[in-house]
Amino acid sequence: MAFGFPYNSFYGSCTLVVVLTFGCGISGCDQGSEPPAAPTPSSAPRDGFGQRFGTDVTSQPGRSTAAVREDRPKIVAFGDSLTAGLGVAQEEAYPAQLQRRLEVAGYRYRVINAGVSGDTSAGGVRRVDWVLNSKPAIVILELGANDGLRGIDPAHTRSNLETIIQRLQAAGVTVILAGMKLPPNYGKDYTARFAAVYPELAKKYRVPLMPFFLEGIAAREAMNQADGIHPTEASYRIIVENLLTMLQPLLTKPAA
Repeated sequence: MAFGFPYNSFYGSCTLVVVLTFGCGISGCDQGSEPPAAPTPSSAPRDGFGQRFGTDVTSQPGRSTAAVREDRPKIVAFGDSLTAGLGVAQEEAYPAQLQRRLEVAGYRYRVINAGVSGDTSAGGVRRVDWVLNSKPAIVILELGANDGLRGIDPAHTRSNLETIIQRLQAAGVTVILAGMKLPPNYGKDYTARFAAVYPELAKKYRVPLMPFFLEGIAAREAMNQADGIHPTEASYRIIVENLLTMLQPLLTKPAA
């Protein structure tokens, strides 16, 4: 669905055509509106953009299967197209880059990409049980941008994210919340209420907050793909480094 006006100034200069592309990427086509049935790693279904639901990035082609067999604690990257890695090779999406970064730093964790292009906070609620099936130790929660771009009441987004956090914490999962912001052309009141959702939830549930998932990337033409919205491979490296500042205090290294 088109928004009916040029999409610009926040994520870079984009025409109405780009808005339509974005509608089928981060915000539209209702991809991921229904949760996937718990798949096996070898038969995991794909979303409308060819990406697997819940991909264990330790098992990518060319990577040793020995690491996959280890009983490593799991980190689930739970989000929309920004997590799924729309527009880049799967091994360059942030979960895969995070996996490599952790291995270099000596942390033995398995990172699972549970990003679904177009997913909303409501879709996230419907996928919580499936995420919990992997028994994660940590979940990086990056959802809500599609809600904002569709003009959904921030109160509904807050309620959905709160439900996800509650259910994850009830299962003993540590949550890192990734904040999102909207372009200013959505109006000062709406954008302010939307942005406030994330720090409010982080404070209430005492979860680490990444204030803005696209910090240093949004509105920078060179840092985004041709659509002006989704990060490049290099930009995902920045996202990983920003995440690590909050993630590392929660991790443990194996004994020497």
